[in-house]
Amino acid sequence: MAPFRPKYVTFDCYGTLTNFDMAGAARRIYAETLDEPAMQKFIKNFSAYRLDEILGAWKPYADVVANALERTCKLNGVPFRAEDALQIYNEVPTWGPHPDVPAGLAKVAKEIPLVILSNAMNSQIMSNVEKLGAPFYKVITAEETGTYKPQMNGFEYMMDVLGCGPEDITHVSSSFRYDLMTAHDLGITSKVWVNRKHEPANPYYGYTEIADIGGLPGVFGL
Repeated sequence: MAPFRPKYVTFDCYGTLTNFDMAGAARRIYAETLDEPAMQKFIKNFSAYRLDEILGAWKPYADVVANALERTCKLNGVPFRAEDALQIYNEVPTWGPHPDVPAGLAKVAKEIPLVILSNAMNSQIMSNVEKLGAPFYKVITAEETGTYKPQMNGFEYMMDVLGCGPEDITHVSSSFRYDLMTAHDLGITSKVWVNRKHEPANPYYGYTEIADIGGLPGVFGL
């Protein structure tokens, strides 16, 4: 059987394509305050609070970062400073891709249009996209859709914009919690999990696993 060739390959950006260095940002600010075991706990809490902050009504991502950082600091007995949250937020557009991304993306882009659905602000995302090394047909942000993933609205909005259904796309992400669980619930059967080692495998959700974006062309027989 020939490999499935979707109308669009849709992607999560931060973490999957862009090296989303929130852990490094926290280390750069709190390295002199926390020892390594405490730092590991702080980073884990910060990640969990960011997810919690996006599950309600939409708010600017700067507020997501600030609220999550403030709650993390409170839990860990660390003084919170608003300027630290702003420093982390301002770092985001400077982050580039994982090393494996540009070549793999460029090869797929020659054959299938690429689309990003990202939990980003309009003012952030294009700086990161420009560093990915491949053309994108469409870049859709949480600011545009009015909700953050893992809520379903962003996926529904994306399919409306593309004029396609769940059967027409392959969604690519390194995260089950943010992307692949929702894609599964919406009937997107063609999914690719990029195993960046920040979540365990979860075969229930039905996907092709690749170690990095270098393996993506092979998914489509390219």
